[in-house]
Amino acid sequence: MSITEIILLAFALGIDCLVVSFSQGLIFTHNRLKNSLALALTMGLSQGLMPCIGYIGADVIREYVEPFSKFIVFAIFAVLGLKFIVEAFQEEENNEICCLDIKCLIGMGIATSIDALVAGASLNFTKTPLIIPAVVIGLASFLMSIVGFWSGNFFKKFPSKYLEILGGLILIGLGLKALF
Repeated sequence: MSITEIILLAFALGIDCLVVSFSQGLIFTHNRLKNSLALALTMGLSQGLMPCIGYIGADVIREYVEPFSKFIVFAIFAVLGLKFIVEAFQEEENNEICCLDIKCLIGMGIATSIDALVAGASLNFTKTPLIIPAVVIGLASFLMSIVGFWSGNFFKKFPSKYLEILGGLILIGLGLKALF
């Protein structure tokens, strides 16, 4: 993957962090700096570590799937992209937002980084070295979390639907590029 593709991947994966952080920013009025940094650090670390786990896990099955790797990469990115787009049109089932204690932070970090785990396997299948994408994905998620949290303090409504659709289209585009 080129650096441009890695940045696009990081942006697409970071959208969940931005939206979750935005929702947290809407409700927090006390300790905003501390909460925004704790949330962004958790998101950045989770998003940066999960591709590493997926990348290493892909090594275990590499010999079985390598002949089909470009189709697998396409399928993974296409499914993730379609998932983003479908979720953009679904209404939230649970409007309850938890506080920023350690359990909640870890839960949000894991929930937002499952896609990054799968993307890590795709990085392995495309023979992309791991360190740069992991750092870029983690840094982008950290920055997008900060932006999301502080935007939440200034806006009551934010068209997160359009960001999720954009992220989905980026992932589908990356999948098509891997296929061709």
